[in-house]
Amino acid sequence: MVPLFTGEHVRVAVPPGRAVEAVRDAFVAYARGEWTMPPKVYVGAYPAGDFRAMPALGGGHALLKWVTSFPENPARGLPTVTGLILLSSAADGRLVALLDAAAVTAVRTGAAAVLAAETLGRPDAASAAVVGAGVNGEAVAQTFAARGRPPLVWDVDEERATAVAERAGGRVAASVEEALAADLLATVTPGREILLPSGALRTGQHVSLMGADGPGKAEIAVDELARLRVFCDDWEQASHGGECAAAIEAGVLFRADVTELGEVLAGAAAGRVSDGDVTAFDSTGLAIQDLAVALVALERADELELPVVDL
Repeated sequence: MVPLFTGEHVRVAVPPGRAVEAVRDAFVAYARGEWTMPPKVYVGAYPAGDFRAMPALGGGHALLKWVTSFPENPARGLPTVTGLILLSSAADGRLVALLDAAAVTAVRTGAAAVLAAETLGRPDAASAAVVGAGVNGEAVAQTFAARGRPPLVWDVDEERATAVAERAGGRVAASVEEALAADLLATVTPGREILLPSGALRTGQHVSLMGADGPGKAEIAVDELARLRVFCDDWEQASHGGECAAAIEAGVLFRADVTELGEVLAGAAAGRVSDGDVTAFDSTGLAIQDLAVALVALERADELELPVVDL
């Protein structure tokens, strides 16, 4: 009998503040070689979407995430992200839990976006904003709020932005331009359109780019990214399927120009070095982040009335 964490169970078990701590620890463990993560595998079903298989090992456990990304699904009344996470013991291989992949994805996306903003943003950053009020965008907004920064929220769907802003205790931005001008910005869109053209970001600003998590997606123009101090979650993933990929292909960004966030958190590399730096975090989504959230959920299994699956 294997416990199943539904989406609601995941959200109850792993509140935003705890998720930030867990994801920070996972980045550091990965940077130090204590956790491992084989490459993410994409199975394309384009133009509709894709499937992703994401393994990781750490904390005495192994994880496999099978998850989808079908951006047009909301128009059909279906979620963009669906899937399942299998969590196993690394001591004997036993399957110890199943978790809803969409909920884990949202929780760790919120944690990673805000962790990067707090790590790379100016110490005196006053305003935060989230562009994109889907499931993952709401998780980012809730995480900003939980960390003491109720955000501005903007979305092409004003009704959706209003609902997310109300639930997060923030407010709806008067325009996308107002949101994009925040000290700490997170973009959480499908990545089909450039939000940040050349010269869009101002001195001292930080942006967590969360939407371009696969080939062909982008939220920032290549020449705009090239002029910033660039950080990523994982170089191998970002250089093939993140914002960095197009800039690398264009010959304006190189490995030496990009620092992994885990290296900064582990004290092995510099983050922001001056108030005038403009910083960007290219997020492609890592299985180690999913593992971190899953392990926190597992710690609270006895407190929850979890359904079980007889395999």
